[in-house]
Amino acid sequence: MIIEFRCEREPARLWMCRETLPVNGKDVPIRITWIPTAEPRPAGLEALFELERMVLRHGQSGGADRLKDIPEHSQAPAGAADVIVDFTRAERNTDCSARLYLRPLFNGAAGENAALAAIRAGDLPVVEIVNELDGTVIDRGHPSGEIATGLSGALEAVMTRTLTMLTAILSGAPRILPQLTPAASGGTARGSAAYVAHGLAASIAKEIYRLCCYAPHWHVGWRYSETADVWRTGDLSGPDWKVLRDPGYRFYADPFPVKWQGRTFVFFEELDHRVGKGIISAVEFDCNGPVGNVQPVLEEPWHLSYPFLIEDNGELWMIPESTAQRDVAIYKCIRFPDKWERHCTLFSGFELADVTITQHNGLYYLFGAWRDGTGGYSDTLAIFYAENLFGPWLPHASNPVLIDRASARPAGNFVTINGKLWRPVQDCSNGYGAALGLAEVLELSPTTFRQVVRHLLKPGPAWTGRKLHTLNRCGQLEVIDGSRVQPKTTPFLSGLLSTPRSSQWEWHSAAAAKPVARRVQ
Repeated sequence: MIIEFRCEREPARLWMCRETLPVNGKDVPIRITWIPTAEPRPAGLEALFELERMVLRHGQSGGADRLKDIPEHSQAPAGAADVIVDFTRAERNTDCSARLYLRPLFNGAAGENAALAAIRAGDLPVVEIVNELDGTVIDRGHPSGEIATGLSGALEAVMTRTLTMLTAILSGAPRILPQLTPAASGGTARGSAAYVAHGLAASIAKEIYRLCCYAPHWHVGWRYSETADVWRTGDLSGPDWKVLRDPGYRFYADPFPVKWQGRTFVFFEELDHRVGKGIISAVEFDCNGPVGNVQPVLEEPWHLSYPFLIEDNGELWMIPESTAQRDVAIYKCIRFPDKWERHCTLFSGFELADVTITQHNGLYYLFGAWRDGTGGYSDTLAIFYAENLFGPWLPHASNPVLIDRASARPAGNFVTINGKLWRPVQDCSNGYGAALGLAEVLELSPTTFRQVVRHLLKPGPAWTGRKLHTLNRCGQLEVIDGSRVQPKTTPFLSGLLSTPRSSQWEWHSAAAAKPVARRVQ
């Protein structure tokens, strides 16, 4: 196979400088054909990228940085291209014999300027890959920008996910085409200088905020409800949510409740801001709420979070997120709740976040937010299936099955209501953990997947705070999490009072916390 990238010579970007593209596990050589620049870039754009590189990226280069010299590909294949990927606005060469002529579109328009215009208008664009030989849209995705730094970082995030989509297409994976609507920009595109100035000001404000507050600071909410649960109401109304108090310099997130051996515990990530590494902790609940002490139950040299729990063959298992280790490991409960042993590794060598498993039509299905080393953490969904919990796990025919920052990343356990399968999803349209969607799974098999988000949950009067990204239930116990402003003076005062760790499970109602939340936000 011969793949040809058609790119404008000025400016050349780092993401263009590829000698190969992975296709079906093999590195296929790429030939770059340079064509004249059809439209000038915004004035001063490269200088603004350099300013962002020095100030926002601390001197590190990114995919949107200009290259002084593009090295010639020493092994670039000769002959007619089988596939042409045209990143320009130029007219297609009708004499070419390529079997595929692909052109990425950004909110319906081609070329880097189209992507930049969408970004400067306030959002990352929806990316479509069109086969210009017949006009069909082959794939569609909406990248997330939670790690994008400035205008250059946003452009890099868009182009990175464009290459992810191209890799899937060229590998022959059947594409599942979701309906994605470009987000409202709220107006015309700002000038590049104004956009970068705004980004620099926001970055400075964030640094000041981090000097004064722990960020992000997540906390766990809980309540008991018989019928007015989130899945049936589609909102957070009903009984008041109560907050599992933390000591201030540590946060709690990703709550997973389970009833085992006659006792109910909520497991969650506990992160000490002073260390910056998460462990898995748990606290027992009775009919009135938390009892006893918050206790650590699993710690590794690397960061752990999202302690997904599953019962199988009379045993209790945990799959905590360990993307820092680039593997998916499963732990067996040796003594409930505080002794777990690593049993085996389900996957290794790549990042798969927030792994969540369900059984459906006789198979196990494993969902996770997949990241191929670059790009956002929350926009790409991969599915695997197996006949038993320990595999072998096989990839879904259409992996990645979805690129959508609003509905890809798992947000808790699957639930079945009236015979219908549902999954909570993280909606990162307005940033990581900004909202939570309830998606009905309409089709799920080794070759198909289709879901529809029926409800969108956001922080508000029923659940104060700034974010929301996990939802789970065990019996009548419902748990969620969110983030709040946590001044660094609070844990200092707590330390003066010498509050013992064993008593820090105290709780209060979310309603009672509202005046404080309004004051500090």
